[in-house]
Amino acid sequence: MGRLFGTDGVRGLANRDLTAELAVDLAVAAAHVLGDIGAFEGHRPTAVVGRDGRASGEFLEAAVVAGLASAGVDVRLVGVLPTPAIAYLTDALGADVGVMLSASHNPMPDNGIKFFSRGGVKLDDAIEDAIEARMQEDWDRPTGAGVGRVRATPEAGLQYEQHLLSTLPHRLDGLTIVVDCANGASSFLAPAIYEAAGATVIPIHASPDGLNINDGCGSTHMGDLIAAVKAHGADAGIAHDGDADRCLAVDADGEFVDGDQILAILAHAMRRQRTLAHDTVVATVMSNLGFKLAMRDAGIAFVETAVGDRYVLESMRANGYNLGGEQSGHVVMTDFATTGDGLLTALHMLAEVAASGRTLADLAAQVTRFPQVLINVPNVDKSRVATSDELQAAVAEAEAILGDRGRVLLRSSGTEPVIRVMVEAATQEQAQGVAESLVDAVRTHLTLA
Repeated sequence: MGRLFGTDGVRGLANRDLTAELAVDLAVAAAHVLGDIGAFEGHRPTAVVGRDGRASGEFLEAAVVAGLASAGVDVRLVGVLPTPAIAYLTDALGADVGVMLSASHNPMPDNGIKFFSRGGVKLDDAIEDAIEARMQEDWDRPTGAGVGRVRATPEAGLQYEQHLLSTLPHRLDGLTIVVDCANGASSFLAPAIYEAAGATVIPIHASPDGLNINDGCGSTHMGDLIAAVKAHGADAGIAHDGDADRCLAVDADGEFVDGDQILAILAHAMRRQRTLAHDTVVATVMSNLGFKLAMRDAGIAFVETAVGDRYVLESMRANGYNLGGEQSGHVVMTDFATTGDGLLTALHMLAEVAASGRTLADLAAQVTRFPQVLINVPNVDKSRVATSDELQAAVAEAEAILGDRGRVLLRSSGTEPVIRVMVEAATQEQAQGVAESLVDAVRTHLTLA
């Protein structure tokens, strides 16, 4: 059996892989581990628990709350809110633990459990491993007044909204935007926040019913957003995923603006405002070569990490950087948040549009993207990506073909049972051809028996 925790918490098919029993056990183990390392500091511990709108989140929330309360942790239920709201509220409410139930951009049948420690910070690998090791252990259960108490905190969403608006460097008056909420956790909050910031807002896919989250909409399906921006003559379109920890965009012409371009817009703005710490931006190995060249040309240093906003955050915290992110739209602004926040990202990107008087297309053009092809290869042995001599020979051949005008990246997904093959090249045709040849090599040498 592999490691239970992936790159972003524990995920799986709800009620099959991720069961109520597992959720209870995880919550109890997390309470014990965090207590043992001194996170509770001798006081009665508290937790903030939130979720996205998936139907399975209802029973999983109940299971997590049962586990925490049975371990003596008081629980504040904040309801359906974005993942970054739970991180913020864990800190703002002085809680010892934060728990978010969401599988982010994954399909509705999946769900996940993500933990935050005091301060709203994601757990590091060592703590996750300790939680996994403590599951199903015997323990002394508190009784009477020792059990945790549970109460709803419905005002928490407004507190998060006020926090986001307080960070805004420039109002959005005069901008018309379309926002695709993915029928997810931002469905009610995002339109209200953008309107409060001054924009005219046209929401789409903002009617969650527990079953339609990420269903043909949001940041993984941009077609409806592009059509709506064109139909309404909007200045921009914003796409969130199911838990709103990411933001992608389209400009007034319906052209896609990815996380690299958004990160570049923010980096340029912060450098001009003298708020970009160490004139450095942190991004992952998936960042487009065009982004790296744009940062170099602007005199902004670039630090590269493994894929996953947790690794971006680790680098930022270790070195005092305050801006980082991923091509997928996870952007971290540590002056205002402890994790990626799609609403915060959109507010600051749109604020730069409003303040500069330039179009989103013009700002995004600071990055000239190299054509990129990404292919997911399922049903292969992920553990042998780095050890197969035949596959490494195929990669070396591809890199020789591309030279310094392209690159190859093969990696195992941390959230799905696939190997991701990514190729950038001078032309789309070359990128596609090289990627397909590498996919063939992966299937030939790593296919499961």
